[in-house]
Amino acid sequence: MKKMIAIDLDGTTLNEESRITERTAKTLKRAMEDGHSVVIATGRPYRMSSDFYRELQLSTPMINFNGALVHLPEKHWVNELETSFNRNIVFDIMQEKKNLKLDFIAAEDRNTFFIDDLSFFDKHMFASEASAENLLTKESLIKNPTSVIVRSQPQNVKEVAEELLQQFGDSVEVNTWGGPNAILEIVAKGIQKAHGLAHIVKVFNMKREEIIAFGDEHNDVEMLDYAGWGVAMANGTDQVKSVADDITAKPNTEDGLADYLEKYLDL
Repeated sequence: MKKMIAIDLDGTTLNEESRITERTAKTLKRAMEDGHSVVIATGRPYRMSSDFYRELQLSTPMINFNGALVHLPEKHWVNELETSFNRNIVFDIMQEKKNLKLDFIAAEDRNTFFIDDLSFFDKHMFASEASAENLLTKESLIKNPTSVIVRSQPQNVKEVAEELLQQFGDSVEVNTWGGPNAILEIVAKGIQKAHGLAHIVKVFNMKREEIIAFGDEHNDVEMLDYAGWGVAMANGTDQVKSVADDITAKPNTEDGLADYLEKYLDL
C-alpha cells in the first residue's frame, strides 16, 4: 500500500538548526520515487515553510497554520481551504497584553502579517521585512485573521495558554508553535492539523489507513491519532507519545524520521 507521509517540521523533520539534513531529504525523495507522497503539516505560515516545500520538490497540498490553511502552493486550487476567526479577539488580547506578560502579538493570513510592536520584529522569524504598514492596529487589521501568534517567556507559556483558553476557548484553539521560541498560535475553534489532513484525504478519495504521520508536540496529537499509523518522535512530548502507534528510535537531531522511514518503507 502506497502511503501519504504527513510530516511536521519543527522538532520532527528539521534538525536542531531548523534545517532538513541531507539524509532526511534523500529518504523523503526516495519514498516519493517509490510512489509514496509527502505532505507538510506545520504550524508555520507558508512564507516560513516554502523553502522546505521547494527543497523537497513537493507538488502535494500543504497544511499551514496548524490546519487553518490547506492549499496547493503557488497554484490556484479549487479545493483550497482557509479558516479565520473574529478579529475582535485580537483586539481583546491586545488589551490584556500586559496582564498576559506578552512580548508581542501578530495577526496574519496567507498573504500578510501585522505585529503590534515593531521593536520585537525579527525578519528571520517572520521570513519577511516589515514597515509601518505592518503595525497591528484596529485600522490596519480590517479582515479576520487566519492565525495569531503571541510570544511570552518560556516559564509563562503554559499559564498564558490556559488563560487564553479560559477567555476565548469557545472560539479558538491555542497551540505551541514548536521550535526554539516561546510562541503560542491561536486559530479558529476546531482547527487542528488533523482537520487539514482530513480535507486532503476527502479531496483525493483516500483512506486514513494510507497515512503515516510524524510529530513531536501537542499540536500534532490529533494528526497522529487521525492517521492510520501515527509516529511520535523520540524527542516528543509525553502527550504526543501517548497517542502514537510507535515512537522513533532516534530524535530529530539524529535523523529520527529518516531512520524510521527507511525501515518502515524498506527503502
